[in-house]
Amino acid sequence: MLPDVFAAVEGSTAAIGYGLAAIGPGIGVGLVFSAYIQSTARQPESSRLTLPYVWIGFAVIEALALLGIAFGFIWQGNL
Repeated sequence: MLPDVFAAVEGSTAAIGYGLAAIGPGIGVGLVFSAYIQSTARQPESSRLTLPYVWIGFAVIEALALLGIAFGFIWQGNL
């Protein structure tokens, strides 16, 4: 009986893992943009200088999130 229960739960744990993996990039993107908004509020003339770094940070965070999801599918054996 016990092996049947683990087989039934295996798919659910993968879905939970993918959902938890989405939390990290969401927090990271929020921190990047909140830091940009705070820096622009403190020193408005630097907004043009710091905006490219915001987009680079956003792209790196999202790329790492996509890599994490892709590796999850690869290690699971679906690709």
